[in-house]
Amino acid sequence: QVQLVESGGGLVQPGGSLRLSCAASGRTFSRYAMGWFRQAPGKEREFVGAISVSGSSTYYTDSVNGRFTISRDNAKNTVYLQMNSLKPEDTAVYYCACDRTTAQAMGAPFPPHDFWGQGTQVTVSS
Repeated sequence: QVQLVESGGGLVQPGGSLRLSCAASGRTFSRYAMGWFRQAPGKEREFVGAISVSGSSTYYTDSVNGRFTISRDNAKNTVYLQMNSLKPEDTAVYYCACDRTTAQAMGAPFPPHDFWGQGTQVTVSS
């Protein structure tokens, strides 16, 4: 089954940048669309964006559109989230996912289960 491990989080000042990575295991990684989500303390998990199976299409929620970019390298079994012009409201734990909701939204094959990484903390503060 798919296993996901996020990395790259940290503390940055407003206006700064971070690149998150999501390393996946499993020989069938390249058949699934991938999503990024985030969850701030005391708040519900929020969709951030998604990328198609091939990487040719991406979609972002309005609050990050124009600032965040998702990419993938199927040869390396890795998905990336480049975050620029970070704001304090971007502070959250960020998760990558191979999940059925993302698959449906992107018109991609469904994974057998929803797979989530452990999350990586992003803190934007002065």
